[in-house]
Amino acid sequence: MAEDKKMNASNEQAERETITTRQGHPVTDNQNIKTLGNRGPAMMENYHFIEKMSHFDREEVPERVVHARGTGALGYFETYGKVGNEPPEKYTRAKVFQGKGKKTPVLVRFSTVAGSKDVPETDRDPRGFAVKFYTEDGNWDLVGNNLKIFFIRDAMKFPDMIHAFKADPASNVPDPRRMFDFVSRSPEATHMITFLFSPWGRPATYRHMQGSGVNTYKWINDKGEAFLVKYHWEPKQGIRNLTTKEAQEIQAKNHSHATQDLYEAIERGDYPEWELYVQLMEDGDHPELDFDPLDDTKLWPEDKFPWLPVGKMVLNENPTDFHTQIEQAAFGTGVLVDGMDFSDDKMLQGRTFSYSDTQRYRIGANYLQLPTNAPKAKVRTNQARGMMSMRTPEEAGGNPHINYEPSMVGGLREASKEDRPQYRPHYDAADVMSQPIDRTNNYGQAGETYRAFEEWEREELISNLSDVLAICDPRIQEAMVQHFTKADEDYGRRVKEGIDAKMKELEAQGADERLPGQEAGVKSKYGEGGTTAQNEAVDEAVQKGHEADPY
Repeated sequence: MAEDKKMNASNEQAERETITTRQGHPVTDNQNIKTLGNRGPAMMENYHFIEKMSHFDREEVPERVVHARGTGALGYFETYGKVGNEPPEKYTRAKVFQGKGKKTPVLVRFSTVAGSKDVPETDRDPRGFAVKFYTEDGNWDLVGNNLKIFFIRDAMKFPDMIHAFKADPASNVPDPRRMFDFVSRSPEATHMITFLFSPWGRPATYRHMQGSGVNTYKWINDKGEAFLVKYHWEPKQGIRNLTTKEAQEIQAKNHSHATQDLYEAIERGDYPEWELYVQLMEDGDHPELDFDPLDDTKLWPEDKFPWLPVGKMVLNENPTDFHTQIEQAAFGTGVLVDGMDFSDDKMLQGRTFSYSDTQRYRIGANYLQLPTNAPKAKVRTNQARGMMSMRTPEEAGGNPHINYEPSMVGGLREASKEDRPQYRPHYDAADVMSQPIDRTNNYGQAGETYRAFEEWEREELISNLSDVLAICDPRIQEAMVQHFTKADEDYGRRVKEGIDAKMKELEAQGADERLPGQEAGVKSKYGEGGTTAQNEAVDEAVQKGHEADPY
């Protein structure tokens, strides 16, 4: 019996492939460095060790400034060949929506937004929902979040917003007062705060959350006509959200529950699915509405602009190498195909530069040559060279000597415009200025959302806001209560009462005043979960620690 086990083990070893260096050289000893005698010192000609260690030193790319923590999967998008009951050609010539049953490969990355790569997946935070479609006309990236609106409507404010949401730059401790200091001066954030501090700010898993393009795009048809469009992903598994208490209980057991849930669901064949819907609107500024349709702090009312199903997405394949396929995946809001275009949405315009520029910094100038980012359509371009270029001779076209255009003697040429009617938006003469939009209506939809919540959702919202605002500067408290009151009188009153009650509770506990950045009372950058919890944890670590003698 023992001999049989030895033989089987020997056969298994023989069947395994031999490990090599990155140059393809077989490695005969992967356990010991070369030394003078078996105790050392080490020799300079430790080539295999030096190569192995130097690569290890460089094997992580810089984490994303936003959306750092995430996971992903692969699958396909299947078009219904209709937009509601209409042919897609009525609205767009994008081929990805043409032909019932046509499948397009996709790569999806889900993420948190403001936290770093090591944040818990229970954090109160919007969730990124980015989809890369490898279409026949090249890649299309639909980059959005689970929540359908955003905090701000102008890209100028984005860096400041993220700075405010991240840890204190001096102490490196999360401080929710920073976030509310910013949003108290940004009334357009009231709607998003209402969603975020409700249970909708904590999706139970990536499989059970909605997705949205958030920004307004345009569809272009064969006549060169444009339609404003919003994208919505609806999970066929249903929507599930968590309360603060439930999230804390999960976090205590599993730091990466959502990543594990997605991977194991696909592994067992329980493939998650989402249906893609669009809302459409005639191109224009629509003065009949009490908001600007390009304002990403607003929802388009479904009774006026119904959700129209266009297809479904199925995720049926896990990554085989997370770093190569998911961590190096790069998305950009400017990655559109024929039949799609940008709207004048100020956030979209700003994101379109920022996203791709981030990838050039994070992964390198040739990030689009990596398999996870490379289109499955043919690439023929004069944009070449740079570090880590993997360009093939075919990409240069028929004449590798001509890397410019136009040319009389060869090289690449422009595509014909004849079969693609051009969309030419018209702008009336206007002054160049730095000004907010006219129809801000910062509070109307925030109040509607508050009133649409179920009572348990409103109670959770009030509790979460009260807990964090109780430790804020009185000026911030007053400003936030005013914002909520303008959205809904009951909303503002209940937050004010909640703040007062929480402050009395803290006073009774003898809560002391601490320096900024050291009194963030919760485990999340947003400050929910009990305003003294984080400070208590610091004290308990000392008080409950067991003394030990040195050894």
